[in-house]
Amino acid sequence: MALGLDPRFDLSHAYWLIAGIAGGNPANVSLGSAVWAHWVVDGDLAHEIDAREIPPDWPTGYVPLGKSVPYEQPVNTNLGQIYELNASLVAWAFRLTKDLPLEDNAVIQERRSHFSEVAAKQPPFVFAGDDLSASTFWHGAKMNAWANAWVSYYTGGQGHFAVTGMEDTGTLQSLTFLAHAGKVDWNRILVLRTVSNYDQPPPGVSAWQSLAAEQAGRYSAFLPALESAYAVGHVVVDTLVHDWPHTLNDVPHVQDK
Repeated sequence: MALGLDPRFDLSHAYWLIAGIAGGNPANVSLGSAVWAHWVVDGDLAHEIDAREIPPDWPTGYVPLGKSVPYEQPVNTNLGQIYELNASLVAWAFRLTKDLPLEDNAVIQERRSHFSEVAAKQPPFVFAGDDLSASTFWHGAKMNAWANAWVSYYTGGQGHFAVTGMEDTGTLQSLTFLAHAGKVDWNRILVLRTVSNYDQPPPGVSAWQSLAAEQAGRYSAFLPALESAYAVGHVVVDTLVHDWPHTLNDVPHVQDK
């Protein structure tokens, strides 16, 4: 907000690349993979009842703001619960980077070998998915099931949960305010998250044991994820800058066939 409101800068044609590491959904991605997000959903804005006190027929103790039961319709999205990015720009960024080779090594090869999901076993790759943003570092298969349902609920079934990170909805809220003030072009925003760890343990390992091993700086693929963020992100930035005579006024998009 401070940058966007500073009168010394004209950011009306600026592109924004929000990049960071994330927990990955093993159903969709593997360690070190990079994900371009179309939908970013907030995982903190909710009512919550402790799981030990929820009604037996409730799938979760998380209840959307303004609702009385989980996943109650109609969906309310006017409090910053969800952000949809420019789908055409996201598709352009994905197509530009989808075949990039990403760093792999013996350590993350061994770690991903314990998972049964096809995607989780693959070498790092670039993927187009969706992002659940929350300040709580959650972990486990049951929380993963909630994340899938939460993203689906807020996107009307259009979104597919791939990564969980922090800060993104806060950053996008600021950019929303700046866009409303005419200082930022909302259609020029990208979110890139790279997988430093899985959001749940492999079979045979408890959630608490897995979480205890995934402390900051000791994530399964911390350094490979950082390298992937640069390897993928810089291609998009370089392309935008190199083609500035065109990208200044025309936002890149995927050409219709």
